[in-house]
Amino acid sequence: MTADLFDGIRAHRVETARYAANVLERPAADPAAPTTTVVFVHGNVSSSHFYQPTMRALPEGVRALAVDLRGFGDSETKPVDATRGLRDFADDVRAVLDALELDAVHLVGWSMGGGVVMQVALDAPERVLSLTLESPVSPYGFGGTHGTDGIRNDADGAGTGGGAANPDFVARLAAGDTTADAPTSPRTVYRTAYVAKPETQGAWEDAWVASMLTTRTGEDNYPGDLVASDTWPGFAPGTRGVLNTMAPQHLDLSGIVDLDPKPPVLWIRGEKDAIVSDASFFDLNQLGLLGVVPGWPGADVAPPQPMVSQMRAVLESYAATGGSYREVILPDAGHAPHLDEPEIFGTELAAHIG
Repeated sequence: MTADLFDGIRAHRVETARYAANVLERPAADPAAPTTTVVFVHGNVSSSHFYQPTMRALPEGVRALAVDLRGFGDSETKPVDATRGLRDFADDVRAVLDALELDAVHLVGWSMGGGVVMQVALDAPERVLSLTLESPVSPYGFGGTHGTDGIRNDADGAGTGGGAANPDFVARLAAGDTTADAPTSPRTVYRTAYVAKPETQGAWEDAWVASMLTTRTGEDNYPGDLVASDTWPGFAPGTRGVLNTMAPQHLDLSGIVDLDPKPPVLWIRGEKDAIVSDASFFDLNQLGLLGVVPGWPGADVAPPQPMVSQMRAVLESYAATGGSYREVILPDAGHAPHLDEPEIFGTELAAHIG
């Protein structure tokens, strides 16, 4: 198990046509009554367990489910085909809905999971009652693009994908490191990048670190493979594994503008997000600009990605073509506002799903 289950939440092994999925459930108070179902999709280097406080905080009439993606949590480990973008994960989520006989649900996606639920909406809009995008990856992937319309910096996506992961962080994940003795330890990354207020987490921190450590490592999973590039910093995305699913040549979710029907969208994010922002500390071009990574060729060649501005531009086009969205910025939250500001996050989500 990734961590102990909170009171009122149970785990199911769900056999689907694609993989064996671990699914957490907080049942509705009266399962026999008509219920609203919300499905949570976690982000990278995490699992369904991160959503337990939010699941418990929802109104009693809501059935809350959280899915472990392949290679995370207690789900089956299977290879990730990055040439499909996030579709391996999105298809897995839909397979879970099929196995549980759920036709249409409210989807909540955090970080990479935000991209996963957008992909579900692109492929099966009739199954999505609403979208909640929590600190979502840009519709144009992670790194390697510029401008609000996601123009690629170069053809091969240099500096993005599997090679962008810190090798020591990957090694510590694989070793199950629970210490906070280095900037690259999972616990330190959690404290400095996932949340803005780690001191408020108390005993939960161990559960979140345990959740991070369920991430399966390797070229087929996290972070993925890489290829050599003639463009700085000398590598480009491969075709396998998690980080390559979000490389600019593999992922473009901007087609949500043309969805029909268009589910209402709640976009909620923390103002202190260090991972998904217009100046992300996880974007190698931003680190090059700051002098952290040597040899940066300059903004004309390798500009940082304006992730938040790209998301806003796509959602403004979404609204201009008949959809609706609402942006909520939490000033004291980081990358995981459901942890930093659980009461506000839960209230906003409950209002969004009605």
